[in-house]
Amino acid sequence: MKYLLVDDHALIREALRGVLNELDEGAKILDASRWGDAARLLEEHSDLALVLLDLGLPDRDGFAALEEARAHHPKIPIVILSASCDRDNVVKALDLGAVGFIPKSGEREVMLSALRLIFSGGVYIPPEILSRSAPPPAPSAASGRRADGPAPTLPADLGLTARQVDVLALMMRGKSNKAICRILNLAEPTVKNHVTAILKALKASNRTEAVIMVGALGWKLPQLEG
Repeated sequence: MKYLLVDDHALIREALRGVLNELDEGAKILDASRWGDAARLLEEHSDLALVLLDLGLPDRDGFAALEEARAHHPKIPIVILSASCDRDNVVKALDLGAVGFIPKSGEREVMLSALRLIFSGGVYIPPEILSRSAPPPAPSAASGRRADGPAPTLPADLGLTARQVDVLALMMRGKSNKAICRILNLAEPTVKNHVTAILKALKASNRTEAVIMVGALGWKLPQLEG
């Protein structure tokens, strides 16, 4: 597999190189210290399996770089690296399509676990962010459970269907409605209805909030190709 590291600190790039080599012995790792070089490498290597992108680049705002990369290379997953773990930054990164947010302050084992989760199709959110996110309320008595009971431990506890769980799994990977339509062979209005039902069940106001909530619940969702 081929990876791109974008960080202006050589020591950080070297540490990340070691982590990736531990996870993938055959890894081919490219790196860049500036966004200008990274953008060129993205154009030259459309088969990248993952990009690790620092928010604090010397020649471009990290969020602007993320937005540009997602617009021009939507199939390449991007993970954000940051020296700070601010909830607003995490939410903004997920809103822009990142599949994870890894604090640079994390220990090696944390980075290994985060990347394993991402490689398996999950979205990594720092635990300290999840701990500040209140879990969605339990279903009402109408669904056969007490409204003041414990947080739901399975999607079915919130009344989500198997197909809605599939849609949720793809939402967790940052897939757009159109991408979900293609992967699941569904009409766009059907996907929109499923997304609306998922947000309602989770009592989430948007997709990013839903991703954070599901991350806090620790649900194991299906790994779908696409």
